[in-house]
Amino acid sequence: MDARFDLHANPVAGKLFKHFNAAGRVISESTLPAATQELVKLRASQINGCAFCTDMHSKDALHHGETQTRLNLVAVWREATVFSDAERAALELTEEATRIADAAGGVPDEVWANAAKHYDEDQLTALIALIALINAYNRANVIVQQPAGGYVPGMFG
Repeated sequence: MDARFDLHANPVAGKLFKHFNAAGRVISESTLPAATQELVKLRASQINGCAFCTDMHSKDALHHGETQTRLNLVAVWREATVFSDAERAALELTEEATRIADAAGGVPDEVWANAAKHYDEDQLTALIALIALINAYNRANVIVQQPAGGYVPGMFG
């Protein structure tokens, strides 16, 4: 399978993703736990049907020490016992924010309050930015039908 369009070769896409990647570095350098960041990226990618990002973030998470059991259960986190209350709050916020068009009124107050109970303002800022950024990456990859399976951790630097 080939992508409809090569985002990696296009100069406009290159400039755009340079800025996306810079935003990603700000988030990765924040105090939002790295494991939570990977879970959020994986869950949003699953919801959006982004095969490329699902492949990437599951492999990156494993590479950074995440367990296969937890990765296997991200899609069914509500019934899984392997996530902390803070991780569960982040996953819930991720789902609600990723599916924002499906909910009249946006993210429910109780979902926000639960996340705010577990994360300080800087972490919440990073979490919001991460959800927005991974959704942007997902949408670009889904639109061009970016193939999955060949990602190797660290291949993008």
